[in-house]
Amino acid sequence: MSYIVSYMKSFYRKYKHLLPLAIFLIFYLSVFVYVENRPDYHMHLLASQFDHLIPFCEIFVIPYIIWFFYITFGVLFFGIVERDRDQYYQLSTNLMIGMALFLLISLVWPNGHTLRPAVLPRDNVFTRLVVMIYSSDTSTNVFPSIHVFNTIAMHTAVRHSTTLKKHPWAVQISGIIAVSIVLSTMFIKQHTVIDVVGAMGLNLVTWYLLYRQPQFLTYIHNHRIRSRARINEKR
Repeated sequence: MSYIVSYMKSFYRKYKHLLPLAIFLIFYLSVFVYVENRPDYHMHLLASQFDHLIPFCEIFVIPYIIWFFYITFGVLFFGIVERDRDQYYQLSTNLMIGMALFLLISLVWPNGHTLRPAVLPRDNVFTRLVVMIYSSDTSTNVFPSIHVFNTIAMHTAVRHSTTLKKHPWAVQISGIIAVSIVLSTMFIKQHTVIDVVGAMGLNLVTWYLLYRQPQFLTYIHNHRIRSRARINEKR
């Protein structure tokens, strides 16, 4: 029993930095479910002339689904493998800012689109996957696109990774995946061009604040030093 307790304490000390993001995800999913299922409300429909120029292409459902693995693997990589812990804090903060703003926008400014085809043009394994996505994720609360925001946030972290600088091929693969995911949101009609541009614009702001301003990293360093000092005092 003492071994288990000791192991749990060791595990917590080693990975406690993952806890804030995990707690936030529970909060995010809870609010998202409420937003998706709240009573009827006035919705602002989003669309542009560019959306009507983009054809429906079901093959893009593959990178759309890959997004779930891309983000999950990326968070675990930066939280466990990446030697520079500050880069994990930059990534997790970036993700939380984007998702929190998305929830706020969805709550105060309900939005959606009507771009999904009423009848899919073909019947194949890819269109069936699209139908599954349509049935589980509505075309409401789409601005800004979290698929796009989180994808760009992840690739930004990959490009700044100390560990991956030695593996440029991994950065290139991440870039290809990121571009395909962004395109997929529009080609399977999950998001409008406005959603995508909005996510890109928001990411530009968070990139500047988190990666170009030294104040954020200075705060992280000072906080970690104070935390270690308190731990050493307790010992």
